[in-house]
Amino acid sequence: MKPYRVLLYEDMHDVGKRVLLEQAELVIAGSLEEHHLVEKVKDVDAIIIRANGTISARIMDAAPRLKVIGRHGVGLDAIDLQAAQERGIVVCNTPTANVESVAEQAVGLMLAVAKQICRADKALRQGRWEVRYEFIGQEIAGRTLGLIGMGRIGARVAEICHLGFSMPVIYTDLISYPDVEEKLNASKYPLDEVLIAADIISLHVPLTPETRNMISAEQLAKMKPSSILINTARGPIVDEMALVESLRNRRLAGAGLDVYCQEPAEVDNPLFHLDNVVVTPHMAAHTEDALRQMSMVAQDVINVLTGKNAVFQVV
Repeated sequence: MKPYRVLLYEDMHDVGKRVLLEQAELVIAGSLEEHHLVEKVKDVDAIIIRANGTISARIMDAAPRLKVIGRHGVGLDAIDLQAAQERGIVVCNTPTANVESVAEQAVGLMLAVAKQICRADKALRQGRWEVRYEFIGQEIAGRTLGLIGMGRIGARVAEICHLGFSMPVIYTDLISYPDVEEKLNASKYPLDEVLIAADIISLHVPLTPETRNMISAEQLAKMKPSSILINTARGPIVDEMALVESLRNRRLAGAGLDVYCQEPAEVDNPLFHLDNVVVTPHMAAHTEDALRQMSMVAQDVINVLTGKNAVFQVV
């Protein structure tokens, strides 16, 4: 019998599972409802969570053997970090695993919105060749990129856009990034100044009480009517209904979104019925490369269970 039991909220790449299976029995949650999870965790030593579900204090209290929580990815808003700290439960994540994947998705969404690629694709499949004269896009080369958050992913987006498209970079963040500023000639400004000056705004902040609805109707009104909003971070950072109104009234040129206030998003989400929006289902990190690397949170989980230190420990 293997010495440990690890609960996976969702399945993950075989590379990570093989690491776990060397010393642990794996259990798949099946349902992410809290009342179901409190039964599942009674005899587990570790939990690995992906994008869905939450790990609350109640779930932790139902798991007397729980020593470590692994986050397959970066965002920690679904884990009660204070409760974990109070109970001596280690929390670790994979902060470098999906940087390239998410950054590329953000840039891809910029291009798709600016060049009206998805609109044109749909129309052409309907036999409407004449839309080539109707759907007039915009080039992103030389446009100003505004980053809300200059962490690893934001810095990579800035690098791609500055070096690849000669885009000036401005950003806002709680801290300064002098290395990025020097390398990319980037400048730091307050949030409102970034919103006013940028042609493309890309969000790269975690979801916290301070960042929830940080892009509200007031902030959206400061953006240029020709500007594009990109969100590959977390849906609730943006007031979704205010965004719908801004896009519907052409107060913004468009938006590229990978995340939503409610996930899984409902099919009747009004954003999905606007022709100036490109949407994807929270899949920015879903490349073969990133999924392999994120699954290697398994190594830190095993490290903690076997008395070693986690490389990427958060709590």
